[in-house]
Amino acid sequence: MSEDSRLPSLWCQSQKIINFISGYNIFNVFDLPAVNYNNMINMKYIIGSLTTMLLILCIACKQQPATAQVNAENLQTFGDTFESDGAISYAELHQRLKEVESVENVKVKAQVTGVCQAKGCWMNLTSADQSTDEEMFVKFEDYGFFMPKDIAGREVIVEGRAYKEVTSVDELRHYAEDEGLPKDQILAINEPKEELKFMASGVILLK
Repeated sequence: MSEDSRLPSLWCQSQKIINFISGYNIFNVFDLPAVNYNNMINMKYIIGSLTTMLLILCIACKQQPATAQVNAENLQTFGDTFESDGAISYAELHQRLKEVESVENVKVKAQVTGVCQAKGCWMNLTSADQSTDEEMFVKFEDYGFFMPKDIAGREVIVEGRAYKEVTSVDELRHYAEDEGLPKDQILAINEPKEELKFMASGVILLK
């Protein structure tokens, strides 16, 4: 069952908690003055909203395993399943992005240099033939899938949209923490940086 499909059941669970709280007359227990019942109803829905939000946040923050499928080429895929044909090299994409701001619906073959060590929710890529040392930061569409955390050095094919974007200092430091870099290196990040980025709808992990 997907995390999204669990949300209705979470709402039901939250309602049970709310009904318990609202049905328990704390004012009688502690001999407190009676309160307006309408205020109690309003409080019920405030508690309901807060409870539901907390339950959803617990799901969003929970570490999820990287789940692979197998495509027609018998290769592991993450996210949307696709075939490797038509993939261009990282060097070719790098050259295109010198001339335009973004490239849509592209497949790119590259080498993984790093993966988020918290959840596998992003990765860095570069050229496998070392034709350029500039990295590309890859995120996954709708935060819909994760990659294994131990694939640095392996080659992948990503499908999606490549673009250029300036990353803030706070975000750069956050990703550095995810990567497990030493604190002194994290604190040394003090300027925003224009980066090559990629929003991947799917990833093929090559053997």
